[in-house]
Amino acid sequence: MKLSAVKKPSVLVCVTGQYDCDRLIEAGFDQAAGLGCELHVLCVHTQQNDLTYFSEEIEYLYRTATRLGADMTVMFSDNAPKCTAGFARRINAEYLITGVPDERPNGFVLTLHEFLPGTMITMVTKDGERLGYSLDATGKAFA
Repeated sequence: MKLSAVKKPSVLVCVTGQYDCDRLIEAGFDQAAGLGCELHVLCVHTQQNDLTYFSEEIEYLYRTATRLGADMTVMFSDNAPKCTAGFARRINAEYLITGVPDERPNGFVLTLHEFLPGTMITMVTKDGERLGYSLDATGKAFA
């Protein structure tokens, strides 16, 4: 019986189609470099999204990811947390980097944490502060 090889641990950065998500990729690069992990970037959109409205932003994020040695995957799903969790398992992601929303707690991050309870999640605020995921950190991000 042949055992399948375990993939090297990785850092997964979750981005949206916004230029300022480059700060998330850079935070993921720092994390991956410090831990000796692979770096992956994922952008999940609903199937109804017309990517032509933010194709320049996605191209910019792709170039940023490539410059920092990461691959970038764009997927389509109506359940972004579930899709992300499946991808994270496939690439052996031990660490996740996400942003935080401007006005309310991020249901995406909470749901993702429920799907991947053993995975470390770091949220990066608009000003670049890095917060380890917890309910306290989520509250601080919106204070």
